[in-house]
Amino acid sequence: MIRTPLRPLARILQARAKGENPDAIEKENLRLRHEQMRDQSRTRAESRLWVLALAFMFAYGMIGMRMGVLAASEPQEPQVAVSGSAIVAQRADITDRNGNLLATNLATHSLYAQPPLMVDPQRAAQELVAIFPDLEVDRLTRQFTGDRKFIWIKKRISPEQMQQVHDIGDPGLLFGPREMRLYPNGRLAAHVLGGTSFGREGVRSAELVGVAGVEKEFDQYLRDPANGGQPLRLSLDLTVQTAIRRVLEGGMKLMNAKGATAILMDVHTGEVISLVSLPDFDPNERPRPLAQGDASDSPLFNRAVQGVYELGSTFKIFAAAQALETGMMTPDTMIDTKGPLRWGKFRINDFHNYGPQLSLTDVMVKSSNIGTARIAMEIGAERQRDFLGRLGLLSPSPVELVEAPGVKPLLPPNWSELSTMTISYGHGLSASPLHLASAYASVLNGGYVVQPSLLAGGRPRTGERIVSEQTSAALRDMLRQVVVRGTASFGEVEGYSVGGKTGTADKPKPTGGYYEDKVIATFASVFPTDKPKYVLIVTLDEPEETSGTEPRRTAGWTAVPVAAEIIRRTAPLLGLRPDIEPASTFGVTLTSN
Repeated sequence: MIRTPLRPLARILQARAKGENPDAIEKENLRLRHEQMRDQSRTRAESRLWVLALAFMFAYGMIGMRMGVLAASEPQEPQVAVSGSAIVAQRADITDRNGNLLATNLATHSLYAQPPLMVDPQRAAQELVAIFPDLEVDRLTRQFTGDRKFIWIKKRISPEQMQQVHDIGDPGLLFGPREMRLYPNGRLAAHVLGGTSFGREGVRSAELVGVAGVEKEFDQYLRDPANGGQPLRLSLDLTVQTAIRRVLEGGMKLMNAKGATAILMDVHTGEVISLVSLPDFDPNERPRPLAQGDASDSPLFNRAVQGVYELGSTFKIFAAAQALETGMMTPDTMIDTKGPLRWGKFRINDFHNYGPQLSLTDVMVKSSNIGTARIAMEIGAERQRDFLGRLGLLSPSPVELVEAPGVKPLLPPNWSELSTMTISYGHGLSASPLHLASAYASVLNGGYVVQPSLLAGGRPRTGERIVSEQTSAALRDMLRQVVVRGTASFGEVEGYSVGGKTGTADKPKPTGGYYEDKVIATFASVFPTDKPKYVLIVTLDEPEETSGTEPRRTAGWTAVPVAAEIIRRTAPLLGLRPDIEPASTFGVTLTSN
């Protein structure tokens, strides 16, 4: 900065020339400089005061706004910041094919205690036991008066229970928000849905993880926020599922069966429209697995998928399919049925004596073991095994259930000629009812292999052609004859063309051999037979029909009537219009003279 001199030489010379005092010039310049410095200082101070005032006004304005927001918001307990990933509690819904809700989330609360904050631990323990009878007063008292600073009391409580705990008034009893899985239809489709439980848990949230069924199979999808909350849409039809479960439960009780299962499948896409396994459970209160005994006695056991059984004469249609497809036989080819059929020390017999010969169609209609065994002998073990393998009967089912991959059909250790004969009529090879449904759909839908699926809206899961359209049509005609004049006569449903095959297999003992008075009764059906749309499998475990003088256990007396009632109830729900026969003419008749 260049400062102006207080004694400028030019002015001093002029002052001396005029006879003035040069010192006056210096004093005047000094006074002006001081005034200028004073004005600058004042301006700087005023600017600083304005800036400080504005800063205080802004700060107090922000504080006031925050206080207003806090005053208008719902009070919340302070949270302690912790390291680690956040718990994502949101889980996508599950719906049926029509958008009806099968599983969703419900906001609820958990209950925990912080003993250091409790005023009267003994009283709080007594009050809690009155609200939750499963708790123990002595145990709660020990926990509340001990050294622990945090205690879980209940992972989920209802709004009514929350209000009752709140009324206790103890500040050490606290609530945390929770999200629980709700299955609004209770037991319906329990084995398909499976269930959930809590994974990682915190005071403020807990994650829901699948433990069985589609909940576990699609756990990652249901928990993935990237899906935007899109529901998982299953192929089940809630209305049809309800009707089938109701009929099956009634049939199970009427036939005195230990368990039962029913599967309804679209023959062209493999979509499972309904899957019922009884006894079942409520996934809202999923029971614990059995610690001992037979796992199949547990309500958690899915008989449709996890149960592997010898399915009896329902397998005979596969021998007929191979005989027709290879050109070895036609539906009218006569087959030797003289019995018994001997193989070494073993004998194969029929339920009745059907005479020396039956056509291929009548072998199916009468359900001749001897006739089917002779067909299998001509087919051979290698070709039989290859055909059943292509139908998916020798490997785990690919259905979207977490339990399915661990269920393998039970095959003979040595696929001998005797095994070939017995497998042809459903003994010596055990598979699940779902395996049977897929195999029937494959040979009856026109001949294309289908895989079962529990997802709706996807592309048809069809594979290779297994039999020709002509063979498939011939098989449907045979199954229709089984209902019209064979072992499944109780399967006739007015207005609907039903075809099917019965199967009654002796139940094996755990120690070896077979029970004499316990069977697995199965009816595998297709409808309508002229334009097939659905396959229905009904299996009863240890049924016994007791309306006659002696108990009857065959599928024709037990599984078939149940399946017929299911078709009668569900066909209209599936949009199938009945075929109504024209009424006979009456009244005035025109005659010629």
